[in-house]
Amino acid sequence: MPLLARLRSSVRAKLLALVLLPLVVVLPVLLAILVAWGGDAYDRLLIFKIRSDLAVADGYFERVKEGVGRGVEMQAGSGRLARALTGGDRRALADFLRAAKQTLRVDFLHFVDAQGRVLASSDRLPAGTALDHRPAVKYTLDARTATTMLDIFAAADLDAIHPDLGARARVPLVATRNAAPTARTDETRGMTIHAAAPSFDENGRFLGALVGGLLLNRNLDFVDHINEIIYPDGALPFGSHGTATLFLDDVRIATNVRLFQDERAIGTRVSASVRQAVLERGETWLDRAFVVSDWYISAYRPLLDGAGQRVGMLYVGYLDAPFRAIKQWALGGVVAVFALAILGAALLSLRWARGIFRPLERMNETMSAIEAGDGAARVGAIAAQDEIGLLAAHFDQLLDRLQAQNEELRRWGDELDAKVVARTQELEESDRHLRDAQRQLAMAEKLAAIGELTAGVAHEINNPVAVIQGNLDVLREVLGPAARPVTHELRLMDDQIERIRLIVAKLLQFARPSEFAGYVETVRPGAVLADSLVLVGHLLKRGHIAVAQNNASTRAVAINRNELQQVIINLLVNAIQAMPEGGTLSLTAHDRDEDDIPGVALAVADSGPGIPPEHLRRVFDPFFSTKGQQGTGLGLSVSYGLVERYGGRIEVASAPGQGATFTVWLPAAPDA
Repeated sequence: MPLLARLRSSVRAKLLALVLLPLVVVLPVLLAILVAWGGDAYDRLLIFKIRSDLAVADGYFERVKEGVGRGVEMQAGSGRLARALTGGDRRALADFLRAAKQTLRVDFLHFVDAQGRVLASSDRLPAGTALDHRPAVKYTLDARTATTMLDIFAAADLDAIHPDLGARARVPLVATRNAAPTARTDETRGMTIHAAAPSFDENGRFLGALVGGLLLNRNLDFVDHINEIIYPDGALPFGSHGTATLFLDDVRIATNVRLFQDERAIGTRVSASVRQAVLERGETWLDRAFVVSDWYISAYRPLLDGAGQRVGMLYVGYLDAPFRAIKQWALGGVVAVFALAILGAALLSLRWARGIFRPLERMNETMSAIEAGDGAARVGAIAAQDEIGLLAAHFDQLLDRLQAQNEELRRWGDELDAKVVARTQELEESDRHLRDAQRQLAMAEKLAAIGELTAGVAHEINNPVAVIQGNLDVLREVLGPAARPVTHELRLMDDQIERIRLIVAKLLQFARPSEFAGYVETVRPGAVLADSLVLVGHLLKRGHIAVAQNNASTRAVAINRNELQQVIINLLVNAIQAMPEGGTLSLTAHDRDEDDIPGVALAVADSGPGIPPEHLRRVFDPFFSTKGQQGTGLGLSVSYGLVERYGGRIEVASAPGQGATFTVWLPAAPDA
């Protein structure tokens, strides 16, 4: 029953709704709002923290850049560099650059002239190499002021400075889940903090620029120091841990994210969604992200080179799973507390409400039992002495009165039912007799019509046939040996004359069965069935038909043996002809009573294609045949008439593809 319908029709439902509605509807809605608000606030708190972590990492990154720039600028203004330049001693200049490289802890130092050509290098970069295409060098030469920026070096440029730098920059790419598809196998470029500062002599004449660089590829100290600043031991609760990473494009070139236990995830790539947001659209990512093999609360910021192009990313993040587990535990605890509170309040409220709706419920149960047929069901004694108790007592009194009236009505009904059953049986018996009379009348009319037709046909056909047969005999005598060339044709004429005679005989037998009645004797139908099977043995062998017999009859019938054999042979021949490709012929005989009359049933069944439904109701009609020129359509009609003459009947059952079964039932004693 729909809820609204129950509320309209049930006081108990209304009481329960009033009691439980605040508990099971209002409080769960408030709980859902609290859980949603709390979860959202918790997530925003995690994002706020990662935003501040990214700000710290970004500040440290900028300080490192500024430190490289200030160191290069201080060395560019040193007196030792000025003396080496004014003295023209290239070896002294190279020694200075190598010493300054160690002091500044950079990966290379060059000094270029005003045209941007290398005068000396701390490493292997040949003198005269033009560096004016580098953004930092070009800016310093043009503006005569110091600058520091990110610059991406090709592998050949790094190898020219020192082969170790090229080898350090090379990072094999590692297949990474959720990364954008790529055909590359290695990242050979290097991300460098590139600084340049002008150098002047004591007269203020511009001498050139000091150029230094710090390669960030595989610079593990850099990312580890960021991680130590942002996520020192104990900074993250619940077993979480933080990570920091530098990306060149979408490839990790320096990271403390672990691929395996002791192997860093250098060469792995960022997910396609982060790449699209940060590198392609220039956004800062502050959300959950899949990092190598797990989910992290992540922050990604694009890194720009001197031309303002996005060339990489700075990343910090901490493991999401511990925080998410704590969130789930916290929210689950809140839900559990609310659920226990709701359950306790509901049980207490139901206990109080039970004193009101329990008497009403007993009355409802009593009405249901009465409707189910339990006339003795009663509400019984009610402890409450209020209006509901008085109503229950009055209800029981009404039920007692109603039960007495029902008993009286039931008695009258039983008497009426008995009279209706008796009258119905009388009508059914009359209807059966009427149907039998109608069937017999129809058959009598049919036989009368055929009898009149047959009398004329037999007279009109037999005379010409006799003349033809006589003339054929005269023709054979006159021609003698000269008739041999047409012997076959004469024999065909004899056969057709005989066929005409048989057809006329069957017509007469069907139309006037009493004139052909034979001697009635006591016959065992099973024995006649076996004898008839011998007579069609040649047809069985020719058709490759197997025979299955079951003779279980113990009774005899009163009938002319030849006529019963004629019926059975007709059924056997029809069954054999229904199986031209072979099959199984089943013959059974057993005792069977019909309408309390003892009798015997003979069944002939084939495994042929069966009889179509439209033919099944016409198989016993005279002249109906499905054999074309091979049949007269009188075999089953004559058989039907013979069996009915002795008080029996023939039945047929068939379905397409399942063969046909003809059953002959005969009474064990002749009809009066």
